[in-house]
Amino acid sequence: MSASHSDELLAQVAALPGLPGVYRYFDAQDTLLYVGKARNLKKRVSSYFTKQHGGTRIGHMVGKIVRLETTVVRSEAEALLLENNLIKSLNPKYNILFRDDKSYPYLKITGVAARDGTGDAPGQRFPRIAYYRGGTDKRHRYFGPYPGAWAVKETIQLLQKVFRLRTCEDTVFANRTRPCLLHQIKRCTAPCVGLISAPAYAADVASAEAMLRGETQELLAQLEARMLEHSQQLQFEQAAEVRNQIAALSRVLHQQAIETVSDKDVDILAVRVQGGRACVNLAMVRGGRHLGDRAYFPVHVEDAAAIHHAEDDVPVPDGLHSVAAQVLAAFIAQHYIGVPVPPTLIVSEPVDPELLAALGQQAGQRITAVQQPREQRRAWLEMAQRGAEIQLARLLAEEGSQQARTRALAEVLDLDLENLDSITIECFDISHTAGEATQASCVVFHHHKMQNSEYRRYKIEGITPGDDYAAMRQVLTRRYAHVAEAQREAGGAEVSNRQARLPDVVLIDGGKGQVSMAREVFTALGLDIARIVGVEKGEGRKVGLEELVFADGRPKIFLGRDSAALMLVAQIRDEAHRFAITGMRAARAKVRVGGSRLEDIPGVGPKKRARLLQRFGGVRGVADASVQDLATVEGISPALAEEIYRALR
Repeated sequence: MSASHSDELLAQVAALPGLPGVYRYFDAQDTLLYVGKARNLKKRVSSYFTKQHGGTRIGHMVGKIVRLETTVVRSEAEALLLENNLIKSLNPKYNILFRDDKSYPYLKITGVAARDGTGDAPGQRFPRIAYYRGGTDKRHRYFGPYPGAWAVKETIQLLQKVFRLRTCEDTVFANRTRPCLLHQIKRCTAPCVGLISAPAYAADVASAEAMLRGETQELLAQLEARMLEHSQQLQFEQAAEVRNQIAALSRVLHQQAIETVSDKDVDILAVRVQGGRACVNLAMVRGGRHLGDRAYFPVHVEDAAAIHHAEDDVPVPDGLHSVAAQVLAAFIAQHYIGVPVPPTLIVSEPVDPELLAALGQQAGQRITAVQQPREQRRAWLEMAQRGAEIQLARLLAEEGSQQARTRALAEVLDLDLENLDSITIECFDISHTAGEATQASCVVFHHHKMQNSEYRRYKIEGITPGDDYAAMRQVLTRRYAHVAEAQREAGGAEVSNRQARLPDVVLIDGGKGQVSMAREVFTALGLDIARIVGVEKGEGRKVGLEELVFADGRPKIFLGRDSAALMLVAQIRDEAHRFAITGMRAARAKVRVGGSRLEDIPGVGPKKRARLLQRFGGVRGVADASVQDLATVEGISPALAEEIYRALR
């Protein structure tokens, strides 16, 4: 075994059982390097330490391993599911990783009790259709998921045209005295004022659900039977209403190209790999309707693919070793952890039957993958493949442009051109209104893009209002004091932890005065002043005439209006300004409504806060509302309305 690893680690590897399980490798900083699964832990893990990997990617990773964790499971299916749960939650450096997007939206129909037109409250007797994102509740019915908010809203509009179901909040519904505009334009049957009976409305809800399930032919037959029944009973007005629904539904089926094939719920997955990047384009068919697609871009593709190729102790079927197949397998395993999986997947690459079996075991139904579809399925796959090509080409073009900007700025500032990905820039800006609600912002740039999750805001206090120099002194001291302390503890060496490491460039939105203030702070802290760069407005403060000012005495640099380096500097500076402005406005709004925020009031959570802001048009509107007005909002009791009223005064 490798002489570069500790005896303790090698002994742990030698003692592993020959059972299925999941293994995890960690480096000296306890960073998770890799998560893998094995049908035989002893054989798989030992191969990493007994083979000669040379200067390959897997050799580079193995050289970093100092610690190992393993989990024994009962089957390969369990190992596969655990592996991808860990990859998704722990973000290892050498696995193909699909970062979490926002949760998928659903279409919600409220109130289980409304199926037969009964219920205690009006909102139960007359359910509403609504856009929804979040956890599900057994009291309501959910349809989806949909690829985006636009797809849900389009479906709601479709249901309004055909079945005229209500979309208003329960509080609005309960307090209506006359029909709203939606009734006037024939998008709602106005159950709020009794213009439709509860049983008739329940029938429309049932029809809408049938359409969402893709039961379009059965639905048309049911509507025709209802129309005939009304006609036979001489209920010609009701028959005309049903006739209009049939006509509207037929138009929708034609215009929306809703398929009448046997596929009701299908996901189409197309993969494209190019230039070291990959794209998985997911298209969704729900209820026979093609709802659109969404593109996903994994990270760590090349490293993970190289390591996967090296894991050759277990033979795999033809085609599953390709990078595209690995990317698809990683997406399927990670994506469907938290999203319902349809019974049929139409795919551009082969999928391991063991993966499908594990998914089916988790979902409680049989999952099939079709790689060479025919007819309508083939058209769906070709559309998804074309979408993947377009999205990946767009990404590569954007990344190429951004990398060119990073390189141009690195050349101007004489930074290391060999490690462009790791170049880190932090930019500071101060914002206030006549000294009120002073905020400092810090935005972060590395790996050729802004890193929103690393942004910081600083509330500036204890300074003379409007003193931007004092504000800059305070924010730089607060940001870099612990960096200076970490460097002193490390004997002056750079610290590997990003939070305690000095960035390559500290960008200051300001000229000589702000740069001088930053130099004083860095000198007092014992930090490298050569990293401070100011962005000084040019003649007439015109865009494109900015100059770079340095704290270490270097002469100013004029980049030129068309400079790629100036484009990057402007992008980072503008983002810092935007971030500071939004923080300042939020702080100012808090000050002007009595020093309290809605979310600080006990009993007002995110949902109630959103409802209040939507009803009254913002914090100012909430502050101006009476107790009686506040109590009309869904979820706001009279007692809570009193509390909100008092808190915002």
